[in-house]
Amino acid sequence: MSTQQNPRLPFGGDHEAAVGAVDPIEWIRVSSVALPLATPISDAKVFTGRQRPMTEVAMLFVELRTRDGAEGIGFSYSKRAGGPAQYAHLKEIAHELLGEDSSDIGRVYDKLLWAGASVGRAGVATQAIAAIDIALWDLKAKRAALPLAKLLGAYRNSVRTYNTSGGFLHSSLEEVTANATQSLENGIGGIKIKVGHPDSARDLARVAAVREAIGADVPLMVDANQQWDRATAMRVGRALEDFDLTWIEEPLDAYDAAGHARLTAALVTPVASGEMLTSVAEHCTLIDADAVDILQPDAPRIGGITPFLRLATLAHHHGLALAPHFAMQIHLHLAAAYPTETWAEHFEWLDPLFTQRLETRDGRMLVPNRPGLGIELSEQARRWTVDSFELDAVTSTAA
Repeated sequence: MSTQQNPRLPFGGDHEAAVGAVDPIEWIRVSSVALPLATPISDAKVFTGRQRPMTEVAMLFVELRTRDGAEGIGFSYSKRAGGPAQYAHLKEIAHELLGEDSSDIGRVYDKLLWAGASVGRAGVATQAIAAIDIALWDLKAKRAALPLAKLLGAYRNSVRTYNTSGGFLHSSLEEVTANATQSLENGIGGIKIKVGHPDSARDLARVAAVREAIGADVPLMVDANQQWDRATAMRVGRALEDFDLTWIEEPLDAYDAAGHARLTAALVTPVASGEMLTSVAEHCTLIDADAVDILQPDAPRIGGITPFLRLATLAHHHGLALAPHFAMQIHLHLAAAYPTETWAEHFEWLDPLFTQRLETRDGRMLVPNRPGLGIELSEQARRWTVDSFELDAVTSTAA
C-alpha cells in the first residue's frame, strides 16, 4: 500500500515521522449535538429582520485517544446555520489524524488545514478543525497533569467575568434587570445587555434602567450585534457616554475596519469587536487599522487554540485588551494566560453538556484545578447527539 493510501501515515507519506511518533492518535469520535435553548433568543439581528430567533446551538465534539491511552476532548459550534457543514467537513478529513503524534499540534493543524484547503482557510473549514485542535491541547495538558491555563503559562488563577445571557432583546426590561441582579448575587462581576433596536430611544432607556438597577460601580457593557450604521453608531455611542460603559460591542459590521477606527478615535467609551471573524488574518485587519480597544476573538471560530495563541501575541504587542467570546469552558483558560487582565463571558447555555460547572466568585471566574479543560461530556449531551462517527487506526474504517 502506498503511503498516500494508508491513513495511519502522516500526510505526504512521512513514514519516519509516523514511526518516531511519541504517542500516536489511534481513535477518534466526532459527534454532532443539537443543544436546545429553553427560550428562543433574539438580538438586534432579529429586530432588523436579518435573522430568525435562535432556538438551538449546533455543537461539534471531538474525542481523541492515543496508543498510550491519553484522551482529549474539544468542541466547536455554530449558531443557526453551519453545524451540519462543520460535521461533514470533519467526516472527510478526520482520518488524516490517525497515526499522527498527538504532541505535534502545530504540524497536525497545518496538515488538516491543507487537507481541506480547497474550501478555504477560514469559516466552516477552520471551525471544524478547531474541535480537533482544542482536543489536542486538552490532551496535552492532561498528559502534563495541568489545567490548560497552567500549561500555557497562566498569569492569574481567575478572570473577571460578565454575563450576557440575561440581557437579550426578547426579554422585558423587568426580566433584564432581575437577571442582572441575580447574576451579581451569583458572583458575576459585570453585566452586558443587547442594544441595536431600530428605535435607539428604547436602547437608551434600557441602558439607563439597568445602570440604575445595578449601581454606578458595576461594569456594564452593551452589544449592538453589528446592526448600526456609522452615523447611528456615532450618535448613540456619544449618548451612551453618560452611563460610564466598560465597552460598546460590535457597533458596526464586523468587517468595517475603517468605520470602527473612526468610532474608536471619536468615543470615550472603549469599542470592542472580533467575535464574528473567522481567522487570524481577519483580526489583523482590525488590529492594523487601530479599529478596536478590546479584541474579542473566539477560538472555535478562528480555528482553535493554535491560531488563538498566535492572535493573542499580536493583540498584546499592540496593547489591546482581550475579552474572548462565548465558550467559557475554553476561553477561561486562554484569558488566564493573557499577560494583561481580561474578561471571560459567562453563558450558562453550555452547562448541561458537561458534568462539571465553572465557579464564579467575587466577580471572577475561577480556573478549575482539573487537568486540561477540566470538562467531560454529560449523559445529556450523549442523548442530544444527532449523528456521530468513529475512526480507529487498527481498522481504519468509520464505525
